Amino acid sequence: MKLFAPISSFATIICGNELGEFCLIGAGAVITKPVKPYALMVGNPAKQIGWVSEFGHRLRFNEKGFATCTESGQQYQLKNEEVNKI
Repeated sequence: MKLFAPISSFATIICGNELGEFCLIGAGAVITKPVKPYALMVGNPAKQIGWVSEFGHRLRFNEKGFATCTESGQQYQLKNEEVNKI
């Protein structure tokens, strides 16, 4: 199975930095450190501004750390700054 990590136009990935599965890199972002799975990264240097589902939709976690993808209905859990599909 191939893992999807969309990279927008003019984004730059500095050598040696790994991109986590299903992360999303915004247009013009400059990645200077490893990216966590499902992370949403923007800016120069890139900063994480949130989390996305495998379909690329922004995940909004509730107070218990759970979120649902608006397209697929898949549930995710945020625990210890890591997102896992349930």
